[in-house]
Amino acid sequence: MIRIVKTGDGRIEEFNARPAFPQEAEDAAFKVLAEIRRDGDRAVRKYVAKFEGYKGKDLKVDVGELDISAKIRAAVKDAHRRVMKFSKASLREAWSMKTPGGGKAGEFFSPMDRVGVYVPGGTAPLASTSVMTVTLAKAAGVKEIVACTPAGKTGEVNPVLLYALKLAGATEIYRVGGIQAIGMMAYGTESCRKVQKIAGPGNAFVTAAKRQVYGYVAIDQVAGPSEIAVLADGSVDARWVAADLLSQAEHGSGLEKSLCVCTSREFAEKVRAETLAQTEKLSRRELVERVIDRDGILIVVAKDLEEGMEVVNRFAPEHFEIMTKDALRVMKGVRSAGAVFAGAWTPESAGDFVAGPSHVLPTGGAANMFNGLTPDDFRRRHSFVAFTKKDLAETRATIEAFAEVEGLDAHGRAASVRFE
Repeated sequence: MIRIVKTGDGRIEEFNARPAFPQEAEDAAFKVLAEIRRDGDRAVRKYVAKFEGYKGKDLKVDVGELDISAKIRAAVKDAHRRVMKFSKASLREAWSMKTPGGGKAGEFFSPMDRVGVYVPGGTAPLASTSVMTVTLAKAAGVKEIVACTPAGKTGEVNPVLLYALKLAGATEIYRVGGIQAIGMMAYGTESCRKVQKIAGPGNAFVTAAKRQVYGYVAIDQVAGPSEIAVLADGSVDARWVAADLLSQAEHGSGLEKSLCVCTSREFAEKVRAETLAQTEKLSRRELVERVIDRDGILIVVAKDLEEGMEVVNRFAPEHFEIMTKDALRVMKGVRSAGAVFAGAWTPESAGDFVAGPSHVLPTGGAANMFNGLTPDDFRRRHSFVAFTKKDLAETRATIEAFAEVEGLDAHGRAASVRFE
């Protein structure tokens, strides 16, 4: 059922609740990760065979000639070019300022040496995720980029996904998915040296594994099922709004969320009717119907756009479409959203595949505290200070005072000794 409710209805808060860490996934991740730490490749192969069906010995993929149409190659190249351009433009630049005594202080950045990316391949081979992760690491200057993706019983990775990985800059590719992929990259095994950071989306088990290896490696974020919110004032065709709501409901877990907030009951009814009608025509209809049956699509009627924006900010969606007049002005009210798509001609799918920013985004309400993946997530930030004698002389009293308060006399002497 697709419900239409007014703001203030208690069902909105129920809709907003998205548990990030199912206990089943947490328990499974703990068990599998412990075995991988102890047994390395032997444990990885055991769980690849158990969960993915591949029983071969060779975990690493050797990429040879790929049978891909010219049309698909052109699409992947187009997406890669746009994402790389956006990524390079977004990189933070080193900076410095003068200190009062004539020295300098500032920040500079260095790329990580070796990172890992996870590319889902269960219900769909997400070739776009290859572009949206590996390209960013490459733009940041990372030399070694490890990619892991499940390959099923045959051990054959989708050729388009492989093409996208190689084009984007992956230096190693492994036919390993799930918890076992995260463990292999985080701890290192005989086949794969450990990485410094793991990025990329995944199911609840991948998410639980990433959370549990945090500290052994850095991670980008904890992500869950896909979600979208659309704020509409009736100026954009209801068919378009419905199509956009369905774009995130077809991913396959059944736990996806699609929220539409509009300013009239009449438009809400049109969106509901269109959403149900379009569902009937989708190739992944059964997956979408699972979302609908779980009340994963909700339409809220707000008195105006300001109230509607508050409903969306409380939801804190992964993807947020502003389908209104003067969308860029309305966008100024956004506080919690992973990525924003402004205007009638900006469907969320443009962001998923080609627009430029990465589609690896916070979900489950985490957009109120986390950001989407950027190239800077694959770099290390270094602050620096270069004092002169005058700078140290001016700050000596402050250093010595803090050292006295904190009982750290060696700290204070490190400054005072220079003037003896």
